[in-house]
Amino acid sequence: MVQIRPISEGLDAETLHVTIADDALPFAEVSAQVKAQAREINKDAMMLSWYNRRTGKGYPDYECGSQRPFWEMFADSRGCNLKVVVNDGDYVFYYLKL
Repeated sequence: MVQIRPISEGLDAETLHVTIADDALPFAEVSAQVKAQAREINKDAMMLSWYNRRTGKGYPDYECGSQRPFWEMFADSRGCNLKVVVNDGDYVFYYLKL
């Protein structure tokens, strides 16, 4: 992993809270809706990582011995400046606004 900037103790990102009424939507559809909303904020927004609380999975998924989840550290080290929280944390997407 290449570190682009120093890792902070927490993300200093703009946070967008989104509510998606259909709880049965598959992850791919939730991700597509979040991408569309992120692109409304910045047309070149690029997803860096994500976390799905319902399944407990995140991307990327590595063990790194840190107190913070790796997908959060990964996004932070790559300059994450937009965090999208869906349904109070069921899903969290980390973006880079270019």
